[in-house]
Amino acid sequence: MRLIAIEEHVRTRSLRPTSETGAGEHTGHVSPMSERIARLDEIGPVRLAEMDAAGIKIQVLSQTASARLDPNREIESAVKANDELAEAISAHPDRFAGFAVLPLADPDASAEELDRTVRVLGFKGALINGMQQGLFLDDPRYWPVFAAAERLSVPIYLHPAEPPASVRNVYYAGLEPSIAQALATSAWGWHVETGLHALRLIVSGIFDRFPTLQLIIGHMGEAIPFMLARTARNMEGAAKLERPLADYFLENFYITTSGMFTVQPLLCLLLVVGADRVIFSVDYPYSSSQEAQEFIESAPISSTDREKIAHLNAERLLGL
Repeated sequence: MRLIAIEEHVRTRSLRPTSETGAGEHTGHVSPMSERIARLDEIGPVRLAEMDAAGIKIQVLSQTASARLDPNREIESAVKANDELAEAISAHPDRFAGFAVLPLADPDASAEELDRTVRVLGFKGALINGMQQGLFLDDPRYWPVFAAAERLSVPIYLHPAEPPASVRNVYYAGLEPSIAQALATSAWGWHVETGLHALRLIVSGIFDRFPTLQLIIGHMGEAIPFMLARTARNMEGAAKLERPLADYFLENFYITTSGMFTVQPLLCLLLVVGADRVIFSVDYPYSSSQEAQEFIESAPISSTDREKIAHLNAERLLGL
């Protein structure tokens, strides 16, 4: 079965930190996480071998959340990182595609860079890691980015990031550091925050202003599918929208399976949004390509739905 994975991370040369934490450089021990982080920097034979072993034909590559643009020259930094990614993709154009990183401190420049990366570099959209400058993306200053994405007919992938310090201090204070870090990020916090972010975009009226705009969120929908009926019912009358709230989630969002390989969330997702809006992903290198492959190939769903999730929906949305 053909597999296309679209939440697959890299860290191009200019965005790599000078040192890593957790790599065990003082003890001689290399942790599993440091090994995964090291794979971010490789876009060649090691990555391709793991893709081949899992039957993944294409990865859509995006800069990992920890790959930070230089705040003193953000536009130049984004352009350089995108050019580096395009260069890596050009070595294996049948196996890789790309999402742009954007200099969001300057939304107008971000719109221009999205246009350049799509029209000149052949990128398939952009990935944005969480809040920007302490703001959710429903702030009107980011409208130029959404306008450009709609005009170019490319999606924006809304990806989690570390919570703001103010949230961390209130919600996760008083816990042992490793527990606090896990709860704040991959175990819970950044999923529900991304779900909230997506709901804020809906209730702010972004999709009334940009009705054909498409967003992607990962991790089986960041808890929204489970809560969608209750959220829509309890928001009725509060949000002044042109359509029922749930319709925006069903018509303006795609959901990926990234990093979640259990059946119950998948079945919930399919019951709520349907197979036409679900796209296979791994969350490489933080999750296992082999586990993702085994999960989607053994999931108790129809062969028609499996093919849509595995590759057909990504091909349609991204023009792959």
